[in-house]
Amino acid sequence: MLCAASRSAVLDKSDVGMHIGSPVKLSNKGRYAVRALFDIAYFNEGQPTQAKDIAERQGIPPRFLEQIFQDLKRAGIVGSKRGPQGGYSLAGEAYAIRLGDVIRALEGPLLLSEGTEKDEGGVVRVTEAVFRDLSQRVEACFDAVTLADICAQAERMGLPRVQTESYSYVI
Repeated sequence: MLCAASRSAVLDKSDVGMHIGSPVKLSNKGRYAVRALFDIAYFNEGQPTQAKDIAERQGIPPRFLEQIFQDLKRAGIVGSKRGPQGGYSLAGEAYAIRLGDVIRALEGPLLLSEGTEKDEGGVVRVTEAVFRDLSQRVEACFDAVTLADICAQAERMGLPRVQTESYSYVI
């Protein structure tokens, strides 16, 4: 997966002390965002869901989740509604929200290299071209998966949809 050591989501962790064999992975921010959006799409069919409920179900720190939702709101991926029946909802249909859009909204472009090395005899130019191509392929993989795909996977795996209790008041 991907790791964002900086705002540009560079997949090269050499500047943060990566050990040989260490995995490159998606940041907590990106993983939490996908889990939160899946929660809204799967358990509430895209309808308003309170952040505290998502945080509790998904084990995400509530303050961090609020920050993530603010970024997603600015990117037009979620909307919000105030009040007792409010919360965060998907700004579009689950089939139209791609994981690539979510990750780019939070971390910027997915890059395997920043392309800032000096070119010694054309070698860097060649390897940077390969890394650019690979970066595009990684982005295409993320863009190929939507929230609807994740919901379908959950159904295939037998994940039950949590039924929220609805109360009926009669006077």
